[in-house]
Amino acid sequence: MTEKTRNRLLSLLWLGTAGIAAAAMAFASIYLYLKPGLPSVESLRDIRLQTPLRVYSRDMKLIGEFGEKRRNPITIEQTPELFVKAVLAAEDAGFYSHNGVSIKGLVRAASQLLQSGSIQSGGSTLTMQVARNFFLSREQRFVRKFNEILLSLQIEQELDKDDILELYINKIFLGNRAYGFQAAAHVYYGRGIDELNLAQWAMMAGLPKAPSAYNPIANPTRALVRRNWILKRMLELDYIDQDDYKNSITAPVTASYHGRDLDLYAPYIAEMARKEAVELFGDAAYTDGYQVITTVDSKLQAAARGALQKGLETYDARHGYRGPEQRLDAALLQDSDQLVDLLKEIPVLGGLQPAVVTAVEPQRLRVQLRDRRVVEVLWENGLSSIRPYLSENARGPRLKSADEMFAPGDVIRLRRVEISPEEPGDQPPPLEDGEQLASDPFADPGEEGAIAPVVEPQVREEWHLAQVPEAQGALVSLAPEDGAIRALVGGYDFHQSHFNRVTQAARQPGSNFKPFIYSAAIEKGYTAASIINDAPIIFEETNLQDVWRPENASGKFLGPIRLRRALYMSRNLVSIRLLQALGIDYALGFVERFGFERSKLARNLTIALGSSALTPLEVARGYAAFANGGYRVEPYLVDRVLDVNGEVVYQALPLTVCRDCPDDGSKTLPLEPVNLADAQLEAEILEEGEEPLELRRLPVNPLRSDAAQRGRPRAPRAISPETAYIMDSILKDVIKKGTGRRALVMKRGDIAGKTGTTNGPRDSWFSGYSSHLATSTWVGFDSNGELGKTEYGGTAALPIWIDFMSTALEGLPERHLPQPDGIVTVRINPRTGLRTSRGGMFEIFRANRVPGRETYSAYQPGYDDDEDDSEGEQSGESVPEELF
Repeated sequence: MTEKTRNRLLSLLWLGTAGIAAAAMAFASIYLYLKPGLPSVESLRDIRLQTPLRVYSRDMKLIGEFGEKRRNPITIEQTPELFVKAVLAAEDAGFYSHNGVSIKGLVRAASQLLQSGSIQSGGSTLTMQVARNFFLSREQRFVRKFNEILLSLQIEQELDKDDILELYINKIFLGNRAYGFQAAAHVYYGRGIDELNLAQWAMMAGLPKAPSAYNPIANPTRALVRRNWILKRMLELDYIDQDDYKNSITAPVTASYHGRDLDLYAPYIAEMARKEAVELFGDAAYTDGYQVITTVDSKLQAAARGALQKGLETYDARHGYRGPEQRLDAALLQDSDQLVDLLKEIPVLGGLQPAVVTAVEPQRLRVQLRDRRVVEVLWENGLSSIRPYLSENARGPRLKSADEMFAPGDVIRLRRVEISPEEPGDQPPPLEDGEQLASDPFADPGEEGAIAPVVEPQVREEWHLAQVPEAQGALVSLAPEDGAIRALVGGYDFHQSHFNRVTQAARQPGSNFKPFIYSAAIEKGYTAASIINDAPIIFEETNLQDVWRPENASGKFLGPIRLRRALYMSRNLVSIRLLQALGIDYALGFVERFGFERSKLARNLTIALGSSALTPLEVARGYAAFANGGYRVEPYLVDRVLDVNGEVVYQALPLTVCRDCPDDGSKTLPLEPVNLADAQLEAEILEEGEEPLELRRLPVNPLRSDAAQRGRPRAPRAISPETAYIMDSILKDVIKKGTGRRALVMKRGDIAGKTGTTNGPRDSWFSGYSSHLATSTWVGFDSNGELGKTEYGGTAALPIWIDFMSTALEGLPERHLPQPDGIVTVRINPRTGLRTSRGGMFEIFRANRVPGRETYSAYQPGYDDDEDDSEGEQSGESVPEELF
């Protein structure tokens, strides 16, 4: 080697050494500059993956999901090994051998930086991707890339490889709001990652590089190319064999969108639970993976929604058809695409599909649906019964031809009706004499003695004319023992209106409020046999707007009447006289015991008729006290909240009824509740100089305390057990022979309740209960418009209550309140309310409030209590049940 060559090499060596030193110094300077701003790797161990808020029913049916990111974290042990290899083949085959940084990747990044002035691709390792996804932005900047490198080196020093890989598997964004491979597996395939095959794993592994470009739903062709490249790469790395490769590379693309389907449609419940979660946890509720377990029963919730929608549609149909929702320009009928786009903008409400009339014949309509199908609405499927709406009290004559009401371009609503094979007309024809089925199902139909095999008829569909009701309604059902909300529907359809009428619509309850006034009277000393005059009365007071002449719904007056009969017949004048005798201050103070706020109640005699605006939830809470034997409970929805690890972070402690607890002043339930035995007692009350009274005790079934309720605060008494028992008996008569007689169809002896109707009528109510549930229903217009002169609590609201409670109580035994020791049953003269020893009827009393005995001359033989009691709220009603 010549001296010249040697000198040149030494110069190059010194230059190289100087360059490396300079680079090292530059790197060190950058490190010292950037190091203080880097996050702590230790925080990775405790970092919370952003997981959405999920709301469930008490039986763990998904009701709602809130939050922008779908995530289902899994451990590395739960991740299939072959899928991990697919990810490594696609993203970082040297993951287990490098220290967090790929030199080859850095050289490529540096080359791009010198050529273009920016980082174009970067060859990031999995560790670098973890660093970027957890702590850094995705902005392609030089400083960000150095931060990424430095943080990756730190991560590799403080976490092992499996921990890093687990973070990557759960954090990476994979399109369609899915973060992490488990969530993405559910989004793209509707299954967990462990349920997929090799071809699907390879497809998933291709997503991190570009979730949009390689999305198998949006870009199946490019996704397929990416998948097959990954499969080939796995073969080259000996992760799979040749057979696996051949079988997988020919597999079709099977991905499709699998959005998180709700198990139970209950949007009003979901929204209420969301608000509570935000109140508890703030904005973290949307990202920290909380699971809200509500008190709602999925079966009851579905029944409530169906009952309310059916009830509103039935009410609406009684008042006539209002015509098409819109009338489109006929020219639009020529543009199918535009027509479909327009229909898709119209929401489906209550299951009623929007459709456009494309042709009208005298007795049928041809219509197009939003899915491009063209179907027919036949004359007998809603057209023949149409009577046009004129007002809430009047309808026009029936249509004679469809073109009297409809024209091409009309937007209408249809209900899809499935006709099952079992229905008449769908069965195969009976065999003729001597005809038999071929013994060989594959026999030639032309062969002697054989006929074609019977083909099972398929379910067919019909499309019936319908319309979205203008009236609204609400239903809420509580567990009487603790106020747990078992079902709640705040309107016809949440997508029509988010206004929750159960909690937000304060409306006059009308006669629905009377039982609380009657309870005050019973508690103060009145009895179910007390006589009060049902007669006209006039008030001239300034706070009642000069002159007030209250009337009964029927316009008639019955004269002296027992308190029991006055309530189950809903006599307004009796309620007013009763309140007048009690005093307004006493009555207001008393009804506060049920949970009503005094500030919401009017300070005049109109409260006897339910003039104060209350929500259905407030009313239902009041009726729960009648159902549970006289205790005040507070409605609640959220039973408990779990964190992302399944640990309970919130547990409701509602006021809970304990009938068997000793009255020792304790404010919580005992550790071991004591059960009462069934009581069937006999008692006699002797008055000096009188013969023994005829007394009897009803067979009872005491409600049991639930051991699972230990530690909950005890519900306070709203009314005495004696008052609760008497009121329960009277409210059962509302169903047996009063304004709620429609509920007799349920054929249960343990149901009770009260109708309610306000002036107009504008509000229709029924609140009732069994010992299993307390339920309130309301029907009215948001605009406070009139429902129609033939609409009452018993016609509009009660049918909804019946439909719901029939399902809710199905299979449950009849269960009655336990009879308190202080209650006796006495024979009375129903006309005077006095005791008698012959004829008459039985009435229940507190033992210390048994009425005096009448003289025999005062008793009128032959009189009993079976007279016509049809003068209730719906006196003389006759409502056609036909459509429109």
